[in-house]
Amino acid sequence: MNIIGLIPARGGSKGVLRKNIKLLQGKPLLCYTAEAALKASGLARVVLSTEDEEIAKVGRECGLDVPFLRPDELARDNSPTLPVIQHAVRMLE
Repeated sequence: MNIIGLIPARGGSKGVLRKNIKLLQGKPLLCYTAEAALKASGLARVVLSTEDEEIAKVGRECGLDVPFLRPDELARDNSPTLPVIQHAVRMLE
C-alpha cells in the first residue's frame, strides 16, 4: 500500500502574514515540515496542498510534490481540513 503524506499550507494566514514561507534561521518554515515528512518512514510521497503559487514554489524547492493548486474556496479562514484532504485525494486519483 502506498501511503501519501499531505501538508496543507494556505497563503492567507492572518496572525503572522505569509508564515509558511517566513524564514527561521535562514530557512522557510515550510521546509522544516517538509524535511520531517520526507524523512518519515513509510511515506511513498509527500504532497503539498496550497492555493498560493509562491508557497508552491517554496514547497518544490524543499523537495515536496506539488501536482496541483487547491481552489481558493478551500483556502479561506473558515475552510475545514476535511474538504482539503478530499480534494487532494480526488486530484491524486
